[in-house]
Amino acid sequence: MTGEGGQSYAASRPVILFVLGMGRSGTSALTRVLSLCGVTLPTGMMGADGHNPRGYWEPRTAVLLNETILRRHRSNWFDPTLRLEEEGAWDAAEKAACIADVRAYLEKLPPAPILLVKDMRMTVMTDVWFEAARLAGFDVGTLIAVRNPQEVIPSCAKYVRISPELSSALWLKYNLLAEKHTRRVPRVFVEYSNLLKDWRQEVNRVSKALNIDLSNQDVSAIDEFLTPDLQNNRDCGPIRERFGTKWMSAVYDELHAAARDEPWDAAELDAVLEAYRAMEHDFRTAQEEFRTITNSLARWVLRPSISKPIHAVVALAHRRKGPWA
Repeated sequence: MTGEGGQSYAASRPVILFVLGMGRSGTSALTRVLSLCGVTLPTGMMGADGHNPRGYWEPRTAVLLNETILRRHRSNWFDPTLRLEEEGAWDAAEKAACIADVRAYLEKLPPAPILLVKDMRMTVMTDVWFEAARLAGFDVGTLIAVRNPQEVIPSCAKYVRISPELSSALWLKYNLLAEKHTRRVPRVFVEYSNLLKDWRQEVNRVSKALNIDLSNQDVSAIDEFLTPDLQNNRDCGPIRERFGTKWMSAVYDELHAAARDEPWDAAELDAVLEAYRAMEHDFRTAQEEFRTITNSLARWVLRPSISKPIHAVVALAHRRKGPWA
């Protein structure tokens, strides 16, 4: 079987699909719809809550694994940096251990011809999950969730309680990495608004792009699940650009086209990713140096309550002449 990424599935191996991209982009809805089309999900799911009343459809063990790995790297889901992309970010022994942990988890999944695992944190460590999946005997396929940033940002503000600036940076990071990291595996882009508008068409697109059988559909359950109120934040007009650039609209234009099976240019996304990489690295370096200086012993000793009398003494020593007058 051959997918959009250019590689073929082996007929004798089960397929594992990963849902990647930015949170609040319809990933939960997409995962649930596929599960109602015959794809098998892991057990032990994250339950529904006020932020996602119909469920996240994320396996708790996978979430814990990813959180543990990110914490070791001083990172988490809210990290807008590309620190894990940098050379030397992964110690070889540690990476091998992470792959072994993920492989052990995947080998315990229920046997099925097609499995699906969703957790957005995987987007920043796809090489770990993809390699673990292959070692566990799976072929890998991916679904990249796409949603207009003007819809994602207010959703993040409401449910995740983060600023438009941070959610914009995360939107760029997770979309750019999801696209970049999946070029060598079968993949398909699915836009949330398209899924809600015509789920049958989108399921058919997924089936063809990944060459998988999704004909075992519980139509009534899907129709009951995909109600209009799932899309609380509809397109809010022109995309608001941030960071002094037009990165947001440039990235969305390409992903929007990809999700409609129209021509799109990966080079445009590469250009934004490299610009983002350079910007965030330089600002991160400056910010970390600022924190180091601020928290240094010298800054503590020379806090205003102490430095004021010291300055007075120095001025007296110079007899308050010249610049010390």
